[in-house]
Amino acid sequence: MVVRRDSAVGEQTPDGDRKAAKATKRATAGKKAAVAGKKAAVAGKPAAGKRAAPAKKTAPVKKTTAAKKTAPVKKTAAVKKPVAVGAKGTSAVKAAPARTVAAASPKKGESHTALVRRARRINRELAEVFPYAHPELDFDNPFQLLVATVLSAQTTDLRVNQTTPALFAKYPTPEDLAAANPEEVEEILRPTGFFRAKTKSVIGLSKGLVEQFDGEVPGRLEDLVKLPGVGRKTAFVVLGNAYGRPGITVDTHFQRLVRRWQWTEETDPDKIEAAVGALFPRSDWTDLSHHVIWHGRRICHARKPACGACPIAPLCPAYGEGETDPEKANKLLKYEKAGLPGQRLNPPQAYLDAGGRPAPPLGAG
Repeated sequence: MVVRRDSAVGEQTPDGDRKAAKATKRATAGKKAAVAGKKAAVAGKPAAGKRAAPAKKTAPVKKTTAAKKTAPVKKTAAVKKPVAVGAKGTSAVKAAPARTVAAASPKKGESHTALVRRARRINRELAEVFPYAHPELDFDNPFQLLVATVLSAQTTDLRVNQTTPALFAKYPTPEDLAAANPEEVEEILRPTGFFRAKTKSVIGLSKGLVEQFDGEVPGRLEDLVKLPGVGRKTAFVVLGNAYGRPGITVDTHFQRLVRRWQWTEETDPDKIEAAVGALFPRSDWTDLSHHVIWHGRRICHARKPACGACPIAPLCPAYGEGETDPEKANKLLKYEKAGLPGQRLNPPQAYLDAGGRPAPPLGAG
């Protein structure tokens, strides 16, 4: 019998016994692997060893993966659709009012400081366009200006200027007009329209001057408005142009333009006067009135504003309400801006020096 030394156990073992021991070890290892595989299958876990590797790609793993991919996709789609619709809807609601407001009221968000600056800049621009602006009623003294201003209601200054020479030639003083025959005065004032009411007013205010102020036109607002037919507008015309005392004349032209320029939204003349007066120094009030009224009579008309010929178009929120084509707009200009006579028969020299032409007398055309 051959005896060999076993290096694994350090003992001397017969050769047959060594082979038997190896076979026993292999059988034992196989049984252990089989048992481990069964346990792994029951527990749903991959078994150890090379044969257990495919368990990683089993159906349960695929189902879990599919569930993870499918569920989030459905949930995400359900969430995203409402959000997308809401975002579009919100955007549309916000955008539409913004466009509407911008079109209807370009200066709505303007601060008070910005409004003051814009208003004063408009006045400066108009002062350059109309450096010769002046009251467009002919007068030689406060009494004539007072009467002429009362007569200018519901008619043009030109028509008044064509009528008053005959009136003042016959009744030069308050005492004369106070004692006048109403029928004779009516005949003179007929061209101005509403001549009966105007006759009553001028005779009445003349009597008031004689009885209350010794035939002198008072230089205070509170005294002037006590006279028949004399309101704040008329009083400020007299105070500003006969006495040099600042005042704002809110006539139809003034009301129209300051609302177009969005200086105020008021419609009552007294409130307009207060609102506009707050935008300017008191010393600017009289000239401001002339600038605005002249612009309204010559360029910014009530029905067809000459927007295309307007020197303050970049500052005007109402630009585009009238004719914007320059050639067509130039045809809408009036008085000296159109090369035609002005409204005064005897205008100031500064107006004549600037190229202005005096108006024709009554009956001359």
